[in-house]
Amino acid sequence: MTGRILVVEDDVAMAQLLEEGLTRRGFTVKAVHAGDEALAALQAADFEVVVTDLHMKGMDGLALCERIVAGYPGTPVVVVTAFGSLETAVKAIRAGAYDFITKPFELEALALALVRAVQHKQLREEVKRLHDEVGHTRATSGLLGESQAMHEVRSLVARIADSETSVLVSGESGTGKEVVARAIHEQSRRRVGPFVAVNCAAMPEALLESELFGHSKGAFTDARQSRTGLFVRAQGGTLFLDEIGEMPIGLQPKILRALQERKVRPVGSNEEQPFDARIIAATNRDLETAIEEKRFREDLYFRINVINVHIPPLRVRGNDVLLLATYFVKTFAEKNRKNVKGLSPQAAEKLLGYVWPGNVRELQNVMERAVTLTRFDQLTAEDLPEKIQRPRPADTNAAADEALVPLEEVERRHILRVLQAVGGHRTQAAKILGLDRKTLYRKLERYGEQQVEAALQGAPVPETQARGTV
Repeated sequence: MTGRILVVEDDVAMAQLLEEGLTRRGFTVKAVHAGDEALAALQAADFEVVVTDLHMKGMDGLALCERIVAGYPGTPVVVVTAFGSLETAVKAIRAGAYDFITKPFELEALALALVRAVQHKQLREEVKRLHDEVGHTRATSGLLGESQAMHEVRSLVARIADSETSVLVSGESGTGKEVVARAIHEQSRRRVGPFVAVNCAAMPEALLESELFGHSKGAFTDARQSRTGLFVRAQGGTLFLDEIGEMPIGLQPKILRALQERKVRPVGSNEEQPFDARIIAATNRDLETAIEEKRFREDLYFRINVINVHIPPLRVRGNDVLLLATYFVKTFAEKNRKNVKGLSPQAAEKLLGYVWPGNVRELQNVMERAVTLTRFDQLTAEDLPEKIQRPRPADTNAAADEALVPLEEVERRHILRVLQAVGGHRTQAAKILGLDRKTLYRKLERYGEQQVEAALQGAPVPETQARGTV
């Protein structure tokens, strides 16, 4: 068992003894001699456990323990003191200490306590990771869909996930580029490591450089402590550079060098730090045009665009709109504790007729609003925003023609389209429609085997011959 241990001991000789003894037992140890030094070390690097003496000049061990528990709640603190008493032990535990050891002690006993503390931290992090993974699994609705375009995206993600190759995810805003990046990370060997994301368009150049590379103490006015950059924080995992097309041109050569050398130099430091992180970038810009306009470096483009994953806009994904809408309805109904089971045929028609300029993100927003406002167990067209309820100018004639169609005809077309979208899976179609299976089967029997089979073969959903008939 190994782990990174921070020893806080104002007796220099004792600190050296602990550092040497714990290092021989497989731990990676850093020793400091005051509470403020310990806090600075924690800000600059990650440690599994902190070992602190109780009685120190300046900030004592209890005060330090309280600061660590407040600022770094996942880091166990083991308190060591020569003044062993029940009262002192109670104070340490109340301050948030994980364990309490009295002097004199055997180094083996301390090492055993540290092994338990390291295991405690790792277990805590694993529980958090699994919780996040469940959340991310639900969030992969952006990859949900039966359109050919999404089949190709999922296939490509599965093929490249376990490689170390740099990936550029491209697509319009709101298509789910971060969702794809997370899917690549979660299907890779690096899934046990962190997924670190940064929006390159959200910060000015100096701040973005500090965020990515880190900085040393005193590098600039507000740099009171050293800080680890995101390249290093993503160690063993994935660094996601969102909106890389917005990265300032002056920072791009430094990013290119970091990717080539696999090292970063914190702002204000003369020492380089190696990193081990897979790089996934994303953009909604045409980077080739940006290269021609001298706004993006061609060599950086080739470095990040080894493999390109293009996410199709929602408007070309056909009935995927209904599958995603149903997913969001279920998600927000559970979140808001509302008994909303699905979409009405009228609402489905409106969703299919809208062009979705904001893509999946806009659909998610619309569904959350609709679930919040609806008074029924199915979303109706009236629950949708006015811009979706109103027909587009280009479709005015079609809308007028559609107004002559009986309600049952609208329902028939919607049911057949949903059945087509799920590949004929009747149970899944029933869930999307908010119907029980027997009701769906009765409706399909009424439509006739020929129409159902035609829909399953991918043919356009046929209209009834007589508009006014049921």
